[in-house]
Amino acid sequence: MEMHQVRYFLALADTLNFTKAADECHVTQPALTRAIKQLEDELGGELIRRERNHSHLTELGRRMLPLLQQCLEAANSAKTLAKAVHGNEIAPLAVTISNGVNIELAIWALKELFGAYPGIQLRIHRGTPDMVMEALRSGEAEVAIACEIAQEWDRLDRWPLFKESVELAVALNHRFSRDNVEEVSLSDLSDEALVRRFACEYAGELSRVILSQGVTARSTHEVETEQDLLALLESSGGIGIVSKTSLRSPTTRRVRLRDIALTRTVSVFGVAGRHRSSAATTLLNLLRSADWTAFGVSEGA
Repeated sequence: MEMHQVRYFLALADTLNFTKAADECHVTQPALTRAIKQLEDELGGELIRRERNHSHLTELGRRMLPLLQQCLEAANSAKTLAKAVHGNEIAPLAVTISNGVNIELAIWALKELFGAYPGIQLRIHRGTPDMVMEALRSGEAEVAIACEIAQEWDRLDRWPLFKESVELAVALNHRFSRDNVEEVSLSDLSDEALVRRFACEYAGELSRVILSQGVTARSTHEVETEQDLLALLESSGGIGIVSKTSLRSPTTRRVRLRDIALTRTVSVFGVAGRHRSSAATTLLNLLRSADWTAFGVSEGA
C-alpha cells in the first residue's frame, strides 16, 4: 500500500467524484483511477461503487475509511517529527480552548511546557463547544480544554479536571456593589438586566432555575466572550452569572448566589487512536495531574 493511494482514496471518499478528487490531489483522473484500483486489488474488494451520478462507498470502503485516515495522520506525524528532530526544532502544538474557560488557569502548565520544549510553536484557538469538537475532529487541535461537549463521538478522550459553581458578576456602580452586598438570592435578581455568553455551557439549566423561581429579567444581552461580558456590565448596569474561575476585572466584583446549585465540569480532551506529539502528551499529563483545588474548585469526577 502506497501513501499516495491512501491520499487519493480519502479525497475520493470526501468528494465521491473521480474528477474532483483528481483535481484535489493534482493528478490526472486516469492516474487516480489506477491508484484506487491497485488499492482495491490489495484490499480484496471494491472501495467505491462507480455510478454516473450516485457514486458511493461500499461496505468495505466505509470500514476502511477511519483506518486509512489514521494511517495518513500517522504518516504525516512521522514526517513532522522527523523534520523536527533533524532540524532540532519542535513541531507546532495547536490547542483549542472554549470561550467560557479562563486561560489563566492553564498558564502555569504552559510555562512548564515552554521550559521543556524551548522551540515549541504554540497555537491557541478559541471557540464555542461545537467549534472545539470540530477542531478535534478535523485535526486542527491536538488538545482542547472545555466544559461539557454535547456532541457524541466515540473517539473523544475526556479527562475531567475540576468542578465549579457559579457566582454573580456586577459592575462597581451596581447597587449590589454600592451596598457592599456579599450574597443574594435569585429573587433579588428580578428586573435586572442579564448579560450572558452565546453557547454558555449552563445556559439551559440556568434558564430553567430562574424561571422556576419566577425571576424575570428586565432585558437580556448576549456576548461571545467573558471579556465582552465584563466590559458590558458597567455600561448596561446589569448582572452576569459566571463560573467561579472565570475572568475577573478591576471594574467588577463577585457576589455569592444563594439557593442555586448550578455547577459545571471543566475537562481536557484529545482524540483516541490519533498520534500525539510529545509536547501534547506533556501538556495533557500536566493538566491531569494538577491540584485544581488551589483555585477554589473541587476535583473533577
